[in-house]
Formats: sequence, structure tokens, C-alpha cells
Amino acid sequence: MSSEVIVVGAGPVGLTLAIELQLAGVQPLVLERLAEPAPQRKSRGVGPLAFEALQRRGLGPALEACQPERQDEKKRDHGSAKNHFAWIHKIDPELQEEPDRTGRLIWQPDLERILADHVVALGIDVRREYTVTDLVQHAGGVSITVTTPDGERRLEAAYVVGCDGGHSAIRRLAGFDFPGTPPIMTARQAQVEIVDPDKLPPSGRLEGGMLIHGPGVLGTFDFVEGPDVPRGAVTPEELQASVRRVAGVDVSITEVSDALRFTDNARQASTYRLGRVLLAGDAAHVHSPNGGQGLNLGLVDAVNLGWKLAAQVRGVAPEGLLDSYTEERHPAGAAVLANTRAQSALMRPGPHTDALRDIVSELMDIREVNQYFGRLLGGLAHRYTFPYTKPDDHQLIGHHCPDLTFTTATTSSRLSQFTRSGRAVLLTPPHTPTLKAASAWRDRLELIEINSIDDNRLSALLIRPDGAIAWATTPGEPPNELQLQTALTTWLGIPSTSRSDAIR
Repeated sequence: MSSEVIVVGAGPVGLTLAIELQLAGVQPLVLERLAEPAPQRKSRGVGPLAFEALQRRGLGPALEACQPERQDEKKRDHGSAKNHFAWIHKIDPELQEEPDRTGRLIWQPDLERILADHVVALGIDVRREYTVTDLVQHAGGVSITVTTPDGERRLEAAYVVGCDGGHSAIRRLAGFDFPGTPPIMTARQAQVEIVDPDKLPPSGRLEGGMLIHGPGVLGTFDFVEGPDVPRGAVTPEELQASVRRVAGVDVSITEVSDALRFTDNARQASTYRLGRVLLAGDAAHVHSPNGGQGLNLGLVDAVNLGWKLAAQVRGVAPEGLLDSYTEERHPAGAAVLANTRAQSALMRPGPHTDALRDIVSELMDIREVNQYFGRLLGGLAHRYTFPYTKPDDHQLIGHHCPDLTFTTATTSSRLSQFTRSGRAVLLTPPHTPTLKAASAWRDRLELIEINSIDDNRLSALLIRPDGAIAWATTPGEPPNELQLQTALTTWLGIPSTSRSDAIR
């Protein structure tokens, strides 16, 4: 069987990538080794960039529906509705520079269900109990061997993308390196039944690490040197031993469910592409989940890659487009690894760390510092560097675009109403040279004539399929039409008229 793109892994990143490929005109095949979606609540939510990406595809209301209940749960479990850095709960959403740009709280199984329903609606083929055991690249594509319920099969694809998690088989079989730092912390969390919960000290930092508990919930962050981290299911005995090391008390845990174990192992592939094999999400980078950044990072990987890979497969990609995936996303991943390492350092027990936490906590009371941490954890601080930009160009070029509101001649609209097709979008006033300059790309572009935008920094802008602002102009300033044409050519290729002339 031959496919244009095989996506290995049907978690949130793999499903999102499949959606993006399908919208961009490439039929993916998704393979998943598990027979059913994993029930574990590995993630509590998505960050602002990931939410905006899903909102652009019409999935915003489904995520919004989960928010109120999850918000109450977070406040109960964390003891605060504010976000945290190294479990210092002071990042106030209301103090941020763009307070409307927030993530949404949703358990990972619920997110996978929403994405899976959308995948079915788009007619994407997902095959479960397909485990990749071998991979060979050749001049025309990639051959993979998979074990299936019906025996071993050999599949061919033009490209293969590993979205198969931190223990990625695709990463290993394709020969990607995966340098990084070993763990200094092991965390465990579970729904539990405890015979003697009154023995537990209050939640917080203790002599051996951190303890978090509430009605039926227990979590430990274990920095005390102990036995090697076990594999397999978390047992009551393992949790009891961790509580003993962290809190110095013995409790009797009789039942454990929905349990997770993770470390702050931090590693990142040096490149996200080797030939016709690419990586996204945890297959490309692993790190501590502190700050809730993993899904935000992985889903933005997927939307960055999808349209670029589709253009490559369809033979219409401008030169270097697919390589820009690593160039843009690797620094974003490295930034998350860096700040999660910093969080682990701030969570270590001991008087030296206590003193440092006190200073960081006081700094977070300064509004600008609070905003810094908000931008850092939300990914909003990251800006792509484009080959055609200069330091004095518009400040928003390279940043991701929020869900802007704008007016046309007849109505007021939101950007997300025009992005479900997965195409680039140009917002521009009517009867301008900008409109004329972009008209040659109409076959690849949602071209929307506007009267105004609810952002006083913008009068016109070009938004790539992944939401990144590729070009923009400020009210009252003449638009840089040459830069607009360069941006359109860089991301969408030569205009149709030029391509027709070249063919003739």
C-alpha cells in the first residue's frame, strides 16, 4: 500500500497534523499502536497558541465547553486559579499584556476525542494496532514494516512523520540523535484511596520534594535519591515509598487509578527532519510537564509542519519551505526545555533553593515580570525569524496572530471565521496597491477586504496557514508592497501567472 504521508501516532499531535495535511490537499494515513485511545489524563489543557490553532479550524467551541469544570478542578487541585512557574502560583491572567489570549483547560482524553471526531468528519484513515518495527529510506520515499492484527505488512510513503511520543520508534529507526540532560526529579500522580490521609502534611515543598494532595488525589515530586525509576504501572507500594521519601511519613494506599509517572528528562532532536522522515511533538522533544507547555509546543509543531509538508508532497513548495520547519520550531522547543530545567532547579529541596524561590516569588509581584512569565509559558514571547525581514520591520511579523476582529463593508467578523480551509489569509483595505499586489495569488489565498482591525498596530496583514504573521503594515504608513510580494513568494510560491508562463 502506498500513501502520500504516513503519520505515526494518533495522539493530539498526530491527529492535528493529519487534519492540517488533509486541508492542504494531501491524504494522510495515520497509524497507531494502541487499540484504543489512552485513558490517562496526561495533560490538563492547551496553551494560547494551540487553542488559537484549533480555533482557526472551527474546534474552539468544543474546547470552550470543557473550560468551566476544568477551571474549578484546577483551582481545587492547585489551590489557586493562577498559573505557576515552578509551582509558584502568581502568574495572573488578568495582568497580562494580551489577557484575552489564554489557553483552555481540557483533559487530554477529551481533546483526543474532539480531534478524532474531526478526523472522521474529514474522512482521514486511522488504523489502530499498527506497530512500526522497521524503516528504510530510499530515493523515492520511505518503506516501513508494521505488525498488524492481520500479520506483518510493508507500507510505502513519500514521507513519514513520527508523532509517536517521547519513546518514538520513528526517531530511533530513522537514526535521529536525541541529546539532552538526564532527570533530577521523578513525579507521580494518581487517583487514590488512602486509609490514613490525616498523616499527610499540607501540600507544598517539603524536605524531600513536593507533595500535592486533595480529596482522592495524590502527587509527589521526588528529588530524594532512591531506587531506579521503575517501569510499568504505578503501584500503591511505589507511591507509598515516594511519599515516605518526600514527606517522611508512612501512609497506607489501598487503591491507585489513572496513575502517571514522569521525569524532567529533557532532550531534543538536533534536527526535526532527516530526508523524508520528520518528527513532531514529544518525538522531537521531551521535558518536564511543569507549566503545562507540552501540548502547546507539540500542536504548534503540527500546524507549522502540515501545510509545508503538503506543499512539498504536491510539488508546489517554494525552495527551502520544508527546511523552515526545523528552523522555526527547534528554537521554540529549546526555549521550553530551558525554562522547564529552570523550574526543576527552583523546585529542588534545600535552603539554597528556598532563598532563590523567595527572590523569584518577590520578582513575580512586579507586573512586567509577571507578564514575562506569562509570555514565556504561553509561547507568546517566541518570534520566528523570516529571511526577508529587517530589524526595523513591523513588530508583529514573525509572531502568531490572535483571533482578530475586523469590519468589512457589511459586517463585523472574527479571523477564525475565514481560516477553516487552512489557506493563508490577507486582510487589506479595498482599492489599495496591496490588493493589486496580492491578486496573482488568489488561488492560494483568502483575500478579505476590510475597513478596520481592532488592533491599532495594524491596517493590513498576511497570515500564514499556521497563524504566523508573514507581513503587516501600520495605520497611516504606506504598505511595503515589495515585501508583501516577497512574503507571498516565500511561503506560497510563485504566482499562478508566472507558473503558467514557465510551463509554456
